[in-house]
Amino acid sequence: MVCLGNICRSPLAEGILKSKLPENIFFIDSAGTSNYHIGEQPDPRAIAIAKKYGIDISAQKGRQFVVSDFDAFDYIYAMDSENFNNIVNLARNSEDVSKVKLILEELNDSSITNVPDPYYGGEQGFENVYQLLDEACTSIVNKLTTH
Repeated sequence: MVCLGNICRSPLAEGILKSKLPENIFFIDSAGTSNYHIGEQPDPRAIAIAKKYGIDISAQKGRQFVVSDFDAFDYIYAMDSENFNNIVNLARNSEDVSKVKLILEELNDSSITNVPDPYYGGEQGFENVYQLLDEACTSIVNKLTTH
């Protein structure tokens, strides 16, 4: 799960997906394409919205996406097209590129492709992002557990 700073969208996506899959089978992590928040906790508003739904993301620490993530993960979900492009620019080959998807491509509704960045908005932005990511993560779970 990858966004820009790894403090709002990707930590939420990580927490949501972890809550839906067995951790002894699936390794789920998040990162940012920037180095703005390395080692920091998620945004307090992201922590609060996750807690509202029974998910604790407070122990997560921000980290930057690195090329070795292509080796460590089978699927790399970008929160928006800008971060998608930043990830693809680090790819070493077509196999790396094939692992990268926009997370909202997992939804049947193709009218929204980018998870909005709630950082500069209010609480409702985080609620909206949570709902989008929850729906996308449910779709990911269905794909991973039916194959």
